[in-house]
Amino acid sequence: MTGYGKAEAQLKNKSISLELKSLNSKNLDISVRLPHEIKEIELGLRKIISENLLRGKIDLFVTIEDISNNQSKKINSTVVNDYINQLKDIYPADNIELLKLAIKLPNTLTNKKEEINEKEVNEIEKLLQNAIKGLKKYRLEEGNNLKIDLETRIKNILNSLSEIKKFESKRIDRIKKNLRELLNKLNLEVNEDRFEQELIYYIEKYDITEEKVRLKNHIDFFKKSLNSKESSGKKLSFIAQEIGREINTIGSKSYDSKIQHIIVKMKDELEKIKEQLFNIL
Repeated sequence: MTGYGKAEAQLKNKSISLELKSLNSKNLDISVRLPHEIKEIELGLRKIISENLLRGKIDLFVTIEDISNNQSKKINSTVVNDYINQLKDIYPADNIELLKLAIKLPNTLTNKKEEINEKEVNEIEKLLQNAIKGLKKYRLEEGNNLKIDLETRIKNILNSLSEIKKFESKRIDRIKKNLRELLNKLNLEVNEDRFEQELIYYIEKYDITEEKVRLKNHIDFFKKSLNSKESSGKKLSFIAQEIGREINTIGSKSYDSKIQHIIVKMKDELEKIKEQLFNIL
């Protein structure tokens, strides 16, 4: 499920910004991008995310800006010595003179970054919790819209199931008629009692009563699970598979063009439901 959360804080010498994004995914996939100085706390941040977010492709971005006026400098001795050795080859002078020249060249001074302290770690973890709350709120709003869409589509499938009923009796009569016509064309003498027995057996093979009952039960279970407060994305996906199995069986046993048209509509709605279920936890 897509979502977004952001949190910011300003400490004495640092400004911290944290962004959390999520995209649709069957499983939990966490990607973390941190400044080098806080890489050591990555596992802790991943744990917080995994404890609060069950599914989705999660991206965490943390930026830290030093806002202090007194940024201490550190001499890069390796670079300075290399400059001095090079200058000796082109300018004969004592080491003090060469040092004065070398220290003015690029990359000889770097900003000294302070190690992260416990207070800053706690602040970052607090920001992450706030960002997670914002992301969950975003997901909840999206989830309400998804719920309305799924309720509409599952209702359409149920209405289509009701449409099938008015074509069933005509379908059975047509099967009987077609068998009669076939026998007449073959000019075969038929024992009527035996014919009726075989006809009953034959028609039973194409009876869809059980499939309709199971489909109705699956739909009711889907609606109940959709309204559950517990995480139900995977359960709904499983129920949708069962709904699809019953729809396919009804279609294969119908032998009726009008019922087949209804089955196509039901399959179309079910495919859209399955696509949306990837967005549900």
